[in-house]
Amino acid sequence: MRKYIRFLLPAGIVGLSIVIVVAMISIQGGKRPEKKSVIAPAVLVNTIDAEVKSLNFIIHSQGTVRPATETSLVAEVSGKIEFVSPRFVVGGFFRKGELLLQIDTSDYRTALKRAEAAMASKQARLADETARSEQALKDWQNLGKTGQPSGLLLRKPQLLDAQANVSAAEADVEKAQRDLQRTRITIPYDGLLREKLVDIGQYVTLGTRLGVSFAIDTAEIRLPLSRDDIAYLELPSISATDEASFIPTTLFSTYAGVQRSWQAKIIRTEGVVDETSRVVYVVAQVVDPYGILNQSDHDELKIGTFVAAEIQGLAVENVVVLPRYALQSDFTVLVANDERKLEVRKVTVIREEPDLVYISHGVSGGEKVVTTTLDAPIPGMQLAINGEESTSSAIKVASSTDGDGS
Repeated sequence: MRKYIRFLLPAGIVGLSIVIVVAMISIQGGKRPEKKSVIAPAVLVNTIDAEVKSLNFIIHSQGTVRPATETSLVAEVSGKIEFVSPRFVVGGFFRKGELLLQIDTSDYRTALKRAEAAMASKQARLADETARSEQALKDWQNLGKTGQPSGLLLRKPQLLDAQANVSAAEADVEKAQRDLQRTRITIPYDGLLREKLVDIGQYVTLGTRLGVSFAIDTAEIRLPLSRDDIAYLELPSISATDEASFIPTTLFSTYAGVQRSWQAKIIRTEGVVDETSRVVYVVAQVVDPYGILNQSDHDELKIGTFVAAEIQGLAVENVVVLPRYALQSDFTVLVANDERKLEVRKVTVIREEPDLVYISHGVSGGEKVVTTTLDAPIPGMQLAINGEESTSSAIKVASSTDGDGS
């Protein structure tokens, strides 16, 4: 009996289940459940509007402000320094021709007097020999002799010797005057003193370094440019002097957290390629960097300041400027079309910068360029633009390169 129960119980359960299922189907009238179509939600993205612009390329570089003219002051005579100008200090401003140092003049005044006395003596002897020569010629004529008298008779050798002695004496006087003048240390330009190496009471000899000064009429900045940068510039030639060929440049530097700017011009190229860095240096010039000479109202640009430069490049028309992160690695751009579907566009990039790209073909003005990074951008996928309309059903895609940080 137990054996039959073991086999009949499972069979009864299965049969009961079948009866229940059949009954449920009959109750529902034999209808199957309806299938519902599943619509994939749109992907939420951020976009920017493409704008067509006409502009000049801006080439970026950087460099240090250097003086255009710098002078090492060296003593040309020996002696003790007996005067030092109050402006002969590091950073002191001086005018052209202003006396900065005075070396003791006593010995040089004495030497000048000796030279002048020697010259007077030689001039007297020349006058005597000239008179003798003229008198010899008159005597020859008074004696009624014909022909030309000999040079010895006219004392020509003595006259030439006296003339040579006068010339030598004049040269000695000129040298003595120069030596006396060289005791005055002056500079032939308006400038500032960079380095002071001597002071009052110090004895200096010929060749002693006195200091270093530089002119403040102009300053220069050497700016390195790569070959790619040069392609977007119309640089002046090495020997260019026409200001119309100079390139406008703006310099920037930060003082105490405040950014300041100065106007400059690219005046020349150095004409050689640096063998180490493979760059070409151009030279920018700033007029009156300290604002002293022309009483300029701009901030002073001190020598030694490190500045960033924005150089005005070639003009270009009808280009779309986009953030660098909007360009994909394969030189494509993601665009949300009018139906808010994704298009992957191949674009022509005419220049890339660290922050911007310039596109000539592939994107039109007014189109919405996707700035959100998509892991798998599939053409035709549905998009929802952030802030444009209700996006409650859109899938939010995180991006680390969006301009707004979302």
